[in-house]
Amino acid sequence: MKAVYPLACAVSMIVSGNALAAPTLEQSVHAITRDARFVARDQIRHPLEELQFFGLRPDANVIEIWPGGGYWTQILAPYLHEKGAYTLALGREDQAGSAFSKMMEAHPELKSTFKTTQFDGEHLDFAPPASADFVLTFRNLHNWMEAGNAPQMLAAIHRVLKIGGIFGVEDHRGHTNAPQDPHAEDGYIRQPYAIALIEKAGFRLVGSSEINANPRDTANWPKGVWTLPPTFALGDKDRAKYTAIGEGDNFVLKFEKIDR
Repeated sequence: MKAVYPLACAVSMIVSGNALAAPTLEQSVHAITRDARFVARDQIRHPLEELQFFGLRPDANVIEIWPGGGYWTQILAPYLHEKGAYTLALGREDQAGSAFSKMMEAHPELKSTFKTTQFDGEHLDFAPPASADFVLTFRNLHNWMEAGNAPQMLAAIHRVLKIGGIFGVEDHRGHTNAPQDPHAEDGYIRQPYAIALIEKAGFRLVGSSEINANPRDTANWPKGVWTLPPTFALGDKDRAKYTAIGEGDNFVLKFEKIDR
């Protein structure tokens, strides 16, 4: 039986200066106050294994790019609060009324555990140069490709990482035998294409993981990856079929910043 750790209790303990130890990464993942809808996806997203693969440390300066609904925030904020630093680089969709802002309204205990900055095509100086140990982004690279600013976004990330710092990337994997749409309008990116794009920005691939692979995903759906759960872009049409397929096939890549 996995041990659980109350997130609200952990955060208040840290803020109050209590001498008890801060939560471990495993305790943060299994915190009982994480949203049930997030916990239900853990068997698909493997948060503990993914963060361990990236080599995350409790004393690290970590920037997460575009937090979406806050799935990772509920894990990383308490884990990094005492010894490290956690910054959320928010995009335009993360502002008032967003899924992220609604998550924060439900979890006010997290408000003091991270800083925020803005990061988009018009705000590229989102952190001081060579300040971050880790920059993490989950299922966002295809958005930058769609916007046509992926090189600029990757260059900005390269700038804020320390030499040897880690850039962790997760995204939807397209077929290697299909030509890559440079705008990734279906949400899929061929893994070799992603690696080449990121390495061109000054990174070196140091590892890949198959923890989020899904061989049932053939990456050729009517509404792209959003046809599959959890989005179900077709509504109830063929819902049982897409439920059985599951979430998209995802690559997990670990890069290191090199000095160019």
